[in-house]
Amino acid sequence: MNAIEFPWLTAIILLPLVAALAIPLIPDKEGRTVRWYGLGVAFADFALMIYAFWYKYDFQSSRLQLVENYPWIPQLGLHWAVGVDGLSMPLLLLTGLINTLAIFAAWKVTTKPRLFYGLMLVMYSAQLGVFVAQDLLLFFLMWEIELVPVYLLISIWGGQNRRYAATKFILYTAAASIFILIAGFALVFSGDTVTFDMATLGMKEYPKTLELLVYGGFLIAFGVKLPIFPLHTWLPDAHGEASAPGSMILAGVLLKMGGYALIRFNVEMLPNAHVTFAPVLAILGVVNIVYGACCAFAQTNLKRRLAYSSIAHMGFVLIGIASYTELGISGAVLQMVSHGLIAASLFFLSGVTYDRTHTLMMDKMGGMAKVMPKTFALFTIGSMASLALPGMSGFVGELMVFLGIATSDVYSSSFKIVVVLLSAVGVILTPIYLLSMLRQVFYGEQSKELHLDAIISDVKPREIFITACLLLPIIGIGFYPKLATQTYDVKAVELAAHARQVLPVVAHKQPSSLYSRIFSAPTLANSQVESSINISE
Repeated sequence: MNAIEFPWLTAIILLPLVAALAIPLIPDKEGRTVRWYGLGVAFADFALMIYAFWYKYDFQSSRLQLVENYPWIPQLGLHWAVGVDGLSMPLLLLTGLINTLAIFAAWKVTTKPRLFYGLMLVMYSAQLGVFVAQDLLLFFLMWEIELVPVYLLISIWGGQNRRYAATKFILYTAAASIFILIAGFALVFSGDTVTFDMATLGMKEYPKTLELLVYGGFLIAFGVKLPIFPLHTWLPDAHGEASAPGSMILAGVLLKMGGYALIRFNVEMLPNAHVTFAPVLAILGVVNIVYGACCAFAQTNLKRRLAYSSIAHMGFVLIGIASYTELGISGAVLQMVSHGLIAASLFFLSGVTYDRTHTLMMDKMGGMAKVMPKTFALFTIGSMASLALPGMSGFVGELMVFLGIATSDVYSSSFKIVVVLLSAVGVILTPIYLLSMLRQVFYGEQSKELHLDAIISDVKPREIFITACLLLPIIGIGFYPKLATQTYDVKAVELAAHARQVLPVVAHKQPSSLYSRIFSAPTLANSQVESSINISE
């Protein structure tokens, strides 16, 4: 087999999984060998990923690349079909970086280290599979496999209420998976052709009612993972109880799976139904931003405040997806990448703080900047990135989303004004709850219970290295966004064009009651040809 035929994506996906199966065979009593083994495997997989994309991936093409398709279970029509394009490639790199750093962050895990690192590698493999799967059944399988390690990581290595948080997580996500299965099978068995190939499913013609119902089912399923209000309540509990490595992966990768799936399935495969649901996505995005910011401000638990902050930031992803513009969709993808890096750094630093203080309650902290100046500096940089300070990646992502929805010719002026203004309210609230978090933790009077001068130590070189690996790309993308956008620009253009080509001109048609009462129905300004698709009928 020559280099061109080498199954790059299969190797990238299966390497962590196969390596995890070998962990019970490693002779190790204290877990030292296992942790080096886990870190080595994760790093090797990340390096393999970088090599494959650098030498084998064409950044100027929007088509699927490194495609592999092998019959797996022919009786079920299941194929090992994988491929990567501009939508999945940056998220694969994000997954590789954060999982590798999360394993390095778990250096002090001494409870059942074999099981811990085995679960981390299995989860790593499943996450990669979600982003490259081109077979609907394979996608669902990878989506489900990822749930089990997350549940166990929270329930075994989590905080005091870990079992409650883990159970809530698995109930929400497992229930959401039912919607993926039902909606997916509705697409598979619709029409004369039965297939699980996602590209073929995207080219099928579906009845209007069926497409709307399937879109709604996918929206619920992926909305739980993103998460979208009111399907979000599992996230603060999971973050509040998960260990720092678990929170890094939860915020850095798992939430992005929901955003990725919304674009891959709802926008790319169901563009007709997207015409009806796009304004709903924009409204839900605004609700996420304002609601998440307000709830974050009310939290006294450090990690729960950051969890609600994640809910708010995911609202920009929804607005970008709904914008129907290249800039908005590009901003949504960049926001996912940016937030993954920012949230992972903040949750890791919250774990560093917890290791020193043994508390996450901000009202029990205070004055820590004097004894932990390096931690304070790193926490401040991460918080500045989260509140979208210019020069940071968060600023670029949010600005692109704002400009994308504001310049969209699909919506009425009144709709766009309301969306932009209400989103801006959330942007204003973000510095308030983040800066107040820094004030409560690092300023003020020192807590006598913590005995800061006696027992608190600042960040160690390993912890500085992990944080720097996350903060450097945040700053790099902030000053030179093309570092990230060049990986998916061509795909963003194709997605916007694909969504717009089926957008009906409804200016001369009867709008739906929802839009006629609140805002104008979506219209396509300056369109020369009226689409044959009429979702109002």
